[in-house]
Amino acid sequence: MAHPRFGDIGACVFDAYGTLFDYNSAAARHAATLGDKAPALAELWRLKQLQYTWLRSLMGRYAGFWQVTGEALDYSMAALDVEDPALRDGLMDAYRTLDAYPEVPEMLATLRAHGLKCAILSNGEPGMLESAVEAAGIAGSLDAVLSVDEVGIFKPHPSVYQLAVDRLGAPAARVSFQSSNAWDANGAAAFGFRVAWCNRFGQGPERVPEAPDAEITTLAELPALLGIG
Repeated sequence: MAHPRFGDIGACVFDAYGTLFDYNSAAARHAATLGDKAPALAELWRLKQLQYTWLRSLMGRYAGFWQVTGEALDYSMAALDVEDPALRDGLMDAYRTLDAYPEVPEMLATLRAHGLKCAILSNGEPGMLESAVEAAGIAGSLDAVLSVDEVGIFKPHPSVYQLAVDRLGAPAARVSFQSSNAWDANGAAAFGFRVAWCNRFGQGPERVPEAPDAEITTLAELPALLGIG
């Protein structure tokens, strides 16, 4: 039986990084070179990447996510005393084809088999997202891959979430939005989506306005939440 807040869903929209794709996999692929600094680099890189999106949005200084990702990596490598241009290039290349979480292909196929539209809504640039989607083999399960590039500001600005409503032709209340990022889940809830927070990392809830409608630990739980699994 569907969760009462997810009983009339027409489209499922997914965040990309951390939700469909494992952003830690870039550093993991270079663990032999990074040694014991690999976990710290992965964590700091992600932290600065997100901070820079928020800062650029507030400052009115938008730049594409590829540039932001590179700037965050440069900060992180410097902070950890890692000076290796070839490694930097390798880490950035790895970010184009991050590993998809293992449940993702089957989950998307299940949703599509039950007539639900599926889309990505991400901070990522179109080229970055295209590479990740192709590497994961999930292009055939997606109706749209939407980037903040279209509006020139990062999540959680409401204009980003409006992209999904406009493109998929479904009102916000009939869109199920999934993100592993609590701040993104709250932002989407404030916009009016039905939100399933995929809390992969066992985090506590954010203390900001609005809250997700449901909490799951992996996307494998989503079909049951929607009453189709």
